[in-house]
Amino acid sequence: MTASSNSVENMTPTRSVYIARLLTDSVTRELDSHPGISFDIGQETPPARAELLERAAGKDAAIVTLTERIDEEFFTAAGPNLKVVANVAVGFDNIDLDAAARHGVTVTNTPGVLDGATADHTFALILALGRRIVEADRFIREGKDWVWGPRMFVGLDVSAGATLGIIGLGRIGRAVAQRARAFDMRVLAADTTRPLGTDVDGVEVVTQRELLAASDVVTLHVPLLPSTRHLINRDTLALMKPGAYLVNCARGGVVDERALIEALDSGHLRGAAIDTFEGEPRVNPELIAREQVVLTPHTASAGEATRDRMCRLAVDNVIAVLAGREPLTPVTTG
Repeated sequence: MTASSNSVENMTPTRSVYIARLLTDSVTRELDSHPGISFDIGQETPPARAELLERAAGKDAAIVTLTERIDEEFFTAAGPNLKVVANVAVGFDNIDLDAAARHGVTVTNTPGVLDGATADHTFALILALGRRIVEADRFIREGKDWVWGPRMFVGLDVSAGATLGIIGLGRIGRAVAQRARAFDMRVLAADTTRPLGTDVDGVEVVTQRELLAASDVVTLHVPLLPSTRHLINRDTLALMKPGAYLVNCARGGVVDERALIEALDSGHLRGAAIDTFEGEPRVNPELIAREQVVLTPHTASAGEATRDRMCRLAVDNVIAVLAGREPLTPVTTG
């Protein structure tokens, strides 16, 4: 599928852009409004590796998602014309930034535009866990006999003094904190960029150890870096408050899933909610089998308007670079 325009405005000859996955309908319709640029658009599903490399060859830019591995092989296949790779995501662990720098390619992402949607999803998972919504729904759908009783599906009173611990107090973490305060939760945060003991809009910054020990719910909002891979592991899970819950809307590799399963089975953790997975899109069947786990398929940013903004920002980054301007949201290694 190709969208193009015959008129050229400040761009001669025509520039070509490979879009690896279908963007939202509204953003796709807008592509014809960019004169002098032709767009080679992929399908709904991720391209096979050979297709990715073949269709990127000779392109001036590429718009990709987290399902595409953008590495030395990709940059070599794309060739010297490639100026920019725009990732339709905040995270960029699918892109080898060192290889991009060696090839002189700008890398961009989509920060800021999905903070609210991700925070909404995070808090939806917190409520689903605490009030056992998914368990109760499944119970009803299975047609089991029941009668109301004081002990039935009892869970966490989120708004009755529960403590939320946020690991990573960036844009999304702060948005989650805002929602937690509306529920009268006590909010703690562990963030290496902020001084201990400070108060950030009603959020107390503490050490990670203190946060894990005190929180009824721990939610993760850090990027996947070498320093954060398996940040949540056997040792850190052991530090968590007995009966606490874990929520991950960051990246799957931040959590050691084997250790998490062990903590759930031992009863040390009461439950977990996971939006991103270590082997994504493969999900560990042991997580699926556990009643106290809520699972969603990496949909934290899946608000209609939010996905439009993400796709539009990726396109705008490409347009800016191809026009000789600075990218709107560049990723840097600093």
